[in-house]
Amino acid sequence: MKKIPMHFVCTLDQAKEIIADFNDFWVMNCGCREEKGNCKRSRMDVCLNFIDYSGSYGSNLKKMTRFEVEDILKETKEKHLVPRPFRDETRKKIDGICFCCDDCCGYFLNPEEICDKGSLIETTNLENCTVCRICEDYCYFKARKIINDKLKIDQDNCYGCGLCVNICPEDCIKMIGRY
Repeated sequence: MKKIPMHFVCTLDQAKEIIADFNDFWVMNCGCREEKGNCKRSRMDVCLNFIDYSGSYGSNLKKMTRFEVEDILKETKEKHLVPRPFRDETRKKIDGICFCCDDCCGYFLNPEEICDKGSLIETTNLENCTVCRICEDYCYFKARKIINDKLKIDQDNCYGCGLCVNICPEDCIKMIGRY
């Protein structure tokens, strides 16, 4: 039987839908950011919790308002962070969402860290793609590469975060259901 990982990837819109189901919020410092020191991409307190305790290893747990949660979501979009909801020990309910990046997140830096792919996957209209390289720069999962001046997509590496959709100047990338 396959062990269900604690984290999975979702888009920012999916993260907003998850958050909408909760009324109470706490935030704590990201353990990865604390271990590494200063993150080049975002602030320290980006681990959102829906319960007043989490198994996460960050510090400084504090209560938040919905307005403060909106600030984290705004920063997530501006700083190109990847929402990674995390499940409780039973893996049956979501306890919170980490907002991760490629600068300090253990998941991106340690290939042994396990995370489920999201329910969505990218689809790209290659005819409209101008090969600007922006999506390649922001694909933390290395699913998008420019080879011989052509965009090549490795969908096996697409985790469904949607960062490519948000940064594409040609609007030629969409997210669709994975299965």
